[in-house]
Amino acid sequence: MKMNRRQFLNHACATGTTTLTAATTLGTLGMMRNASAQTASDYKALVCILLAGGNDSYNMVVPSDTAQHSAYASIRSDLALARETLLPLSFPNTGARSFGLHPGMGRVAQLINSGDAAVIANVGTLLEPFDATAVENGTATLPVGLFSHADQIAQWQTAMPGQRSSIGWGGRMADLMQGMNLSNGVSMNVSLSGTNTFQSGRSTNEFSITSQGDGALSINGYGEDSFFGDFRRRTTDGVLNAPRTQLLRAEYRQRFRNAIDANTTFATAMQSASELQTNFSENGLSSAMRQIARVISVRDNLGASRQTFFVTVGGWDHHDEVIQNQARMLPMVSDALGEFRDALVELGVFNDVTTFTISDFARTLTSNGRGSDHGWGGHHIVMGGSVAGGQMFGDYPILAMNSALDVGRGIYAPTTATDEYFADLALWYGVTDGALETVLPNVRRFAATGGAPLGLFGV
Repeated sequence: MKMNRRQFLNHACATGTTTLTAATTLGTLGMMRNASAQTASDYKALVCILLAGGNDSYNMVVPSDTAQHSAYASIRSDLALARETLLPLSFPNTGARSFGLHPGMGRVAQLINSGDAAVIANVGTLLEPFDATAVENGTATLPVGLFSHADQIAQWQTAMPGQRSSIGWGGRMADLMQGMNLSNGVSMNVSLSGTNTFQSGRSTNEFSITSQGDGALSINGYGEDSFFGDFRRRTTDGVLNAPRTQLLRAEYRQRFRNAIDANTTFATAMQSASELQTNFSENGLSSAMRQIARVISVRDNLGASRQTFFVTVGGWDHHDEVIQNQARMLPMVSDALGEFRDALVELGVFNDVTTFTISDFARTLTSNGRGSDHGWGGHHIVMGGSVAGGQMFGDYPILAMNSALDVGRGIYAPTTATDEYFADLALWYGVTDGALETVLPNVRRFAATGGAPLGLFGV
């Protein structure tokens, strides 16, 4: 992808490891990194898929036993999926309760039933362990901006539901662990969706790429083998190589130079990316997942032992036509996950990569007459060879008109905190138990020290 100078500079300021000028900041970062291992003999990656807008996940994972489906259908009315259309899920840990998946998610149903993926039930942003009575009485401490797109989509990325922050928990992990990768300007955090909060740290940021070609961003014409390309390259290099004594100009020059060098490093590494035999569908998410697989295939060339990837799929704010929109969009997500799984198996790294979904919130179980409105707790998919798949983690609520979890209009409060969900992911990734609060400041309100709260990755 070619960019003009202004676009490239915006990218440059969010590429690789940000230059630090304060000695105290450098010292703090050094101590943080020393707390985490700086070399690793293994490789691990987390892939975050943001379903932006608030996925109606009560129509993604649906109770299928007779009594609960009847309650579900009564509450959802015109939004309910017919029981016979659901794809059966074989959970060994839900007792007499049974569940089905949206009929358009055949690949994910296969992944779950084969043990390659799991469901996290009724997870959401919480400031403290949930007390239904306290919420009903108005004495509970609730997340900032509950039901607000801007606040909730940020809180899923920051893991800080009590305040507004620009630092994400993926960024905080990179602040701790970037030193595990080769210092070549290419961040541990790679984004297919540009600047995002999840991967923004205090000293690190995302490295943005595209789904096309080698993915590297470049200045228009800079790398072309032509008269224009040669002229643009010589002119740009001449400006950047000139000494600068004024502080801001020197910083600008260095960041611009670092961005060019990092993108050149990345593009060179991608020249040896695997030609995948796995076929990917022709849509934006599948293209992004294919590119992520290709980047993972050159991890050794990039000197990367740890990476995160971020992809946004927008358009889930279905205040109307929930049934029609999900019938169109959920199969895309399902197919992309299945294709990505196949590519990772082809590369021999399925056990080393965990893919997980997040969203602003779930939605009201009750209908607004056309669709569903902003909710709270919802259900998510986690996929990976190390995941204790084929199970449901967390507690899927008993659906009832008078449920204590229903805080109004079929909005079910979460029974699993995002902190618990993310703690399992972070610990698997290599964050030590002692450093977990640095990554997830709120986690000890929900999880004691010494182990993963949900057991998402087994023993």
